Amino acid sequence: QVQLVESGGGLVQAGGSLRLSCAASGRTFSNFGMGWFRQAPGKEREFVAAITWSGGNRDYADSVKGRFTISRDSAKNTFYLQMNSLKPEDTAIYYCAAGPYTLVRVTPWVAAGRGQGTQVTVAS
Repeated sequence: QVQLVESGGGLVQAGGSLRLSCAASGRTFSNFGMGWFRQAPGKEREFVAAITWSGGNRDYADSVKGRFTISRDSAKNTFYLQMNSLKPEDTAIYYCAAGPYTLVRVTPWVAAGRGQGTQVTVAS
């Protein structure tokens, strides 16, 4: 089983940037990927971005395309979500998840490996 620990959330002004990290450990498989999803108060969970374990494929939600970038550092077994041009509507708890890429690129919240979440607040 894969274990995930997120970090990097915080409070930022609109237009600012944050970088989230997700450190992975434990057992993974070649078809695995890593995804980010978020949940704001009173709203449903929303897919944000996903990347294959090799880093060869990436997917993004339309709402974050051009502003967010998902990446990985294989040496550190760590994944990142660089968030630029942040908007108040990006405010949410952000979670990382790991599992089959076909899963994490659509509904990462049902993946077996999930982090504890990190709060991102964007002030207007």
